[in-house]
Amino acid sequence: MKAYDALFKGVLSRLDPEKAHHLGFAGIKAAGPAAGALAPRRTAVEAMGIAFPEVLGIAAGFDKDAAAIDGLAALGFGFVEVGTITGEPQTGNPTPRLARLVRDEAVVNRMGFNNAGAEAVARRLARRVRPAERGGSRAFPVPLGINIGKTKVVPEEAAVADYEKSTGLLAPFADYLVVNVSSPNTPGLRDLQAVEKLEPLLAAVRRRADEATQQQARRVPLLVKIAPDLADDDVRAVGDLALSLGLDGIVATNTTIGRTGLLTPHAEVEKAGAGGLSGRPLRGRANEVTRLLRDHVGADLTIIGVGGIDSVESAQERLDAGATLLQAYTAFIYRGPTWPRSVNAALTSKRGVRR
Repeated sequence: MKAYDALFKGVLSRLDPEKAHHLGFAGIKAAGPAAGALAPRRTAVEAMGIAFPEVLGIAAGFDKDAAAIDGLAALGFGFVEVGTITGEPQTGNPTPRLARLVRDEAVVNRMGFNNAGAEAVARRLARRVRPAERGGSRAFPVPLGINIGKTKVVPEEAAVADYEKSTGLLAPFADYLVVNVSSPNTPGLRDLQAVEKLEPLLAAVRRRADEATQQQARRVPLLVKIAPDLADDDVRAVGDLALSLGLDGIVATNTTIGRTGLLTPHAEVEKAGAGGLSGRPLRGRANEVTRLLRDHVGADLTIIGVGGIDSVESAQERLDAGATLLQAYTAFIYRGPTWPRSVNAALTSKRGVRR
């Protein structure tokens, strides 16, 4: 693992970011057979009726097509959120579409939900488990979240049907389902965060998820993922909506379109281009949104904290702000494959959870 860690931090960090991702992803996928021996077996957090063996999981965006769940579990992530998956397959935005801002340990991406589509992912998951017979994703070594978004070519007036299609195909395999309305890389998507548009969308997804899992006699927890760029009043409004609709949680936050406070020279930031900024610069605002939500919605709603978590200290800070669970992606790129296990071990020690 140390040799692979050196490769991850050394050689891969010097490659084109998207090529490095594909190479690193291939190695993690290949590590999948080891998941049975290395995946954690205890319970660190109970949330949404799910036993999570570790508090830190991998955020959506890394495993877009649910192809490396076992390998990610083997590296120590306590849960895996795959996607974002759209109703129809799409190639995403033109390349180059991924850039590193190394001084800030940040990434700019404008991937555009490149994925194989809900039907292809459902077929892949079905090869692992027959949902009606074996209780959904319990065949996987850690809990499985599935993140769904809007197909780019689908007009806004057809967005609900597009999300319903993904929900019907994927909900039977999900331990929890996330509605992504906050990526900056699909035109018009963030407009769906407005409560008057978000309410009918979430209500439709909830109905379709219940229909899709009826034979399993279980209710799939439903969350919504929001942007850090929402005004505080809009964050509170989403919290109110989550409570009124009986959602199970909120994922806070997605990437930001902001570029303030960066250490990277302006010319380099400009060269990176448009897209969502992730990594360390999100830490402050993501903490604020998490604290704002927790103070507003109370203790029961699950908040998955993501954005700028790159150390044990920043992870604990997010938990102290009110997060129930944590996710990371960008720090995984910069710190390498031994990082998730070390962070989870330290958090476990702090929380006094027995292994």
